[in-house]
Amino acid sequence: MPELPEVEVVRAGLEAHVAGRAVSKVEVLHPRAIRRHALGAEDFTGRLAGVVIEAARRRGKYLWLELSHGEAVLAHLGMSGQMLVQPEGTPDEKHLRVRIRFDDDGPELRFVDQRTFGGLALDDLADVEGDLLPATIAHIARDPMDARFDPAAAVKALRSRRTEVKRALLDQTLVSGVGNIYADEALWRTKLHGTRPADKLTNAQGSALLAAAGEVMSAALAVGGTSFDALYVNVNGQSGYFSRSLDAYGQEGLPCRRCGTAIRREPFMNRSSYSCPKCQPRPRSSR
Repeated sequence: MPELPEVEVVRAGLEAHVAGRAVSKVEVLHPRAIRRHALGAEDFTGRLAGVVIEAARRRGKYLWLELSHGEAVLAHLGMSGQMLVQPEGTPDEKHLRVRIRFDDDGPELRFVDQRTFGGLALDDLADVEGDLLPATIAHIARDPMDARFDPAAAVKALRSRRTEVKRALLDQTLVSGVGNIYADEALWRTKLHGTRPADKLTNAQGSALLAAAGEVMSAALAVGGTSFDALYVNVNGQSGYFSRSLDAYGQEGLPCRRCGTAIRREPFMNRSSYSCPKCQPRPRSSR
């Protein structure tokens, strides 16, 4: 699923193309695309008509459009969701789910989702420590790219959890934006194995881990994020190129760029973890 860099690429594209524009019409072409909007398609389309999109916002891996009437369209990209900006008249994508047209007759916004795991929903905005967030995600922590991110507090939160460090790093209520890909990359950079107990980390290790997560996500953002297939694209349909720079994730059997040992894949929460057996030795005991 898309992580912070991929979502930020989409957010920036939306900000450039739809912020400040007034919605003229919304079409819901598949009901699953708005299943999180409990009041249904008619309410969703009716409440958006005539509304101005003020800005595109993000916290961690969560994206929303801030609206002029005090609500937000929260976008769940899921495994294959795409927010595309297309000139009016462009042939519909095979998996087009929602179309948003604007009163300036300019390019329209399309939500495309092959697997229909994602979706859009209207949500109230809540004031959380001075920031307006959709109420649904008010519990999500700041991410390392947030100007008000507090590294010391985040390290303290990580070290307070009696769980494996990778599980803690993926907990969006502790620090947001990091998913499976960038967790493995940050752990590789800091020579930590993902099964190391989070509460056994030193302050220095915790600080280095969060700094590495921020650095690798910044590097990924600079090249458009990580795309493994055509499902992960920006608003213009273009893929990111950070997959070429990954040191651990998806590199099973390839030599570690630091020591030459073959990268190892291990099962993790119905997914996979990738690490170097030499640079990132498994702790002798989880406790």
